[in-house]
Amino acid sequence: MSGDYEKNSDKPLAPGLYLVATPIGNLEDITLRALRVLRSVDRIACEDTRQTQKLLNHFEIHTPTVSYHMHNEGSRADELTAELKLGARIAVVSDAGTPGIADPGGQIAAAAIAAGIDIFPIPGANAAISGLIASGLPTERFTFHGFLPARAGQRKTALEELVRGEVTHVFYEAPHRVLDALADVEEVFGVSQHVVVARELTKLHEEFLRGTAGELRSQLAARASVRGEIVLMLAPSPAESSSEQKRASLTVEVAALMKSEAISEMDALKRVARERGIGKSEAYRELQREQNRPR
Repeated sequence: MSGDYEKNSDKPLAPGLYLVATPIGNLEDITLRALRVLRSVDRIACEDTRQTQKLLNHFEIHTPTVSYHMHNEGSRADELTAELKLGARIAVVSDAGTPGIADPGGQIAAAAIAAGIDIFPIPGANAAISGLIASGLPTERFTFHGFLPARAGQRKTALEELVRGEVTHVFYEAPHRVLDALADVEEVFGVSQHVVVARELTKLHEEFLRGTAGELRSQLAARASVRGEIVLMLAPSPAESSSEQKRASLTVEVAALMKSEAISEMDALKRVARERGIGKSEAYRELQREQNRPR
C-alpha cells in the first residue's frame, strides 16, 4: 500500500456523506480525522443516538444527531439523501466499528452514490480485521460472512458451503450461540479443525482462544457464562482427493448399511456422515447428487 500522506485538517469539510468508523471498545482508537469530521458535519446519523452521545460527550462534540438504524434505514436514507443533494455534510456512525460492515450504512451509501453525491470513508476500528490480523491464520485471502445463521440447520448448511483451502473465513458470533457454533464446526470439519475465537477486542478483557473447535468449546463451556462480542475464524483444509477417490460412493455405503443392518436410508446416511466426519445435510446433498448423476 502507498505510504504517501496528505494533511487536510486546514481545509473546510466538503459536502457529502462521511462513513465514520468509531471505537469498538477502546476510546483511544478514535482517529483525529474522525473527530474533525464529527465536529464539522451538519448532522450525525447514528445507529443508536444514546450510544453515540456517550462518545460525543466524551470528546465534547455538540453536532446534532438523528437515528439511522435497521428499522428506519429506508425512510431515513431518502431523507438524508435529499439533504445531501442540497449540499449537506452528513456523517454516518454505527454503535461501534465501521458502518456498513454488519451494521447500517450500506443503504444510505448506495442511495448517495446513485444521486451523484460524494462518499468519504473515514477508516478506523473494525472487529473482523482486528481479529484476523492477530489470529495467526492466513491473511492473504479471507472472506467475511457477518453473523452465522441462528438456526442450527441453517448454520450447518452455511458452514458446509464454505470454500476449503487457502482462504480464512471470518464470522461474528453472539456469546449465547458460540458453543453451538463450535459444535457445528467440529461436526462439519472434523475434530482436528483449528479455530480462533477473539472476544472483547480492544477492551479490558480482550482474549484470543486458539485450538480445535472441541478444545475451545470445552474451555468456554467451563465458564459460568460467556460474554462480549465474538469473532470466530477458521481456515478449513481442502478435502483429501486421494482418500476420496479410494472411498466407495456414499450411495454404495448407505445401501450396504441398509441391507446389512436392516435400517432406514436416513439412519444409514447419518451413520455414514458421522464416520466421514461431515454434516448430515452435506451427506444428504452428496447422496442426491450421486443418485441423480447420469448413468
